Amino acid sequence: MSVETGSSTEKTVPPLAVPRGFLGLVGRRGGSTSAISEVRGPAACMRRDALFRRMLLVADVVALAGAFGLTVALSRRSLQLTWAAIAAVPVLVLCAKFTGLYDRDETLLRKTTLDEAPRLLQLATACALVAWLTGGLLVHGQLDRHEALFLWLTLAALLILARTAARAIALRVAAPERCLFIGDELSAETIRSKLACGGIRAEVVAHLDLDEAASWSTDSFAEARLGEIRDLAQTLDVHRAIVAPRSVDAGEMLNLVRTLKAVGVRVSVLPRLLEVVGSSVEFDDLHGITVMGVRRFELTRSSAAVKRAFDLAWACLGLVAVAPAMLLAALAIRLDSRGPVFFRQLRVGRNGKHFHIFKFRTMVADAEAMKDSLRDRNEAQEGLFKILDDPRVTRVGRLLRKTALDEVPQLLNILKGEMSLVGPRPLIVEEDTRIQGWHRRRLELTPGMTGPWQILGPARVPLAEMVAMDYLYVANWSLWNDMKILLRTVAYVINFRGL
Repeated sequence: MSVETGSSTEKTVPPLAVPRGFLGLVGRRGGSTSAISEVRGPAACMRRDALFRRMLLVADVVALAGAFGLTVALSRRSLQLTWAAIAAVPVLVLCAKFTGLYDRDETLLRKTTLDEAPRLLQLATACALVAWLTGGLLVHGQLDRHEALFLWLTLAALLILARTAARAIALRVAAPERCLFIGDELSAETIRSKLACGGIRAEVVAHLDLDEAASWSTDSFAEARLGEIRDLAQTLDVHRAIVAPRSVDAGEMLNLVRTLKAVGVRVSVLPRLLEVVGSSVEFDDLHGITVMGVRRFELTRSSAAVKRAFDLAWACLGLVAVAPAMLLAALAIRLDSRGPVFFRQLRVGRNGKHFHIFKFRTMVADAEAMKDSLRDRNEAQEGLFKILDDPRVTRVGRLLRKTALDEVPQLLNILKGEMSLVGPRPLIVEEDTRIQGWHRRRLELTPGMTGPWQILGPARVPLAEMVAMDYLYVANWSLWNDMKILLRTVAYVINFRGL
């Protein structure tokens, strides 16, 4: 039995730490199991979770104080806070606690504020209504409608911004979450790649391969085996176990989860079913038995109308807002290199219908003819073509790509109904021919300027994974999910990570 740590392999592992029956134990590549914090085991998990809770509590207090302070300071009347306003702080904290806003982070690997934004909006709504309806209880001189509206919007915005900053600080301060992966090798590699993405501070320090374990014993999770897993988790100072069950008996899986949680290890499970139906399911309680109801795949007529109205409204506003920048970009392109201002390319749209996508030209005029000579430098995977430092890109083109201004003309495609703000990636004809089977159902939704693949970096997402993400996006569509993807795309662009 060996534990791989970094570039070397150690064979002198304490006997109790290594389950002799599990031949698939592999340490995290590029890391070291010796890098264990001073505070170990459950105490380390509790300290890490407490850090996030305290940072979020501070963020909420700062947001509340800032919202009330700005409302009073910017009011045209002589408003003043009363001493009773201090009571609003513990009330807000208790409401956030009752709705689970301080405890959800300990169950999550990716700790994001956007997912809890609806609850934060409800919290801000309740707080603003109380301040408005209680007359002069919190503020000397009753708030009028405009001041109450300002308080509501400001508090909602500050809660989201302050919590985002608090999580960023906590992630930077806290030690990486040490994970034990229990599952097959393919799933382990997928999890390692996902943990390497931004916004997650965790590392796989060991991998227990259930396939190899099953070949050694038909009773992989007997009491002796569970004891060995427990000892392994404690020896390697594991904070969280990520389990990818395949055909393991439900009772055995329950015993595994209980064993790990008994020693303070957090547990995350990869449900195979959700790889097909996505996370947009409704849980139905049939007198103690939980049944998952899978939503319809296609959009209803009302949902399609809402999505189209959303696209048209923001496309019109976007074109008006960026019109000066578009004129400057067009002028710069003409002065920088010969050729047209716009680049038109045939793409595959909804239901397989072809259309021409609009972009600002960022490459030299004969870029397509140079493509074959550059295929050995292709950095994308499985049929996509993308080079980080593409020699065909012009000087102005690099700036346009870095700021995402080259994508802005696609707003014209949105007005024509050929594209949406958010949706599956519009593939070129050559790429589309590679998509087979149920993945082709991604074409049942209008392609988008951005999508779930965009915020991960298009060059880093293989074609097969990208179309699977597009399929799940279609299966789980909601207007709120579109808004989250748009906000994350804005953050992606602001960080100058390119498109």
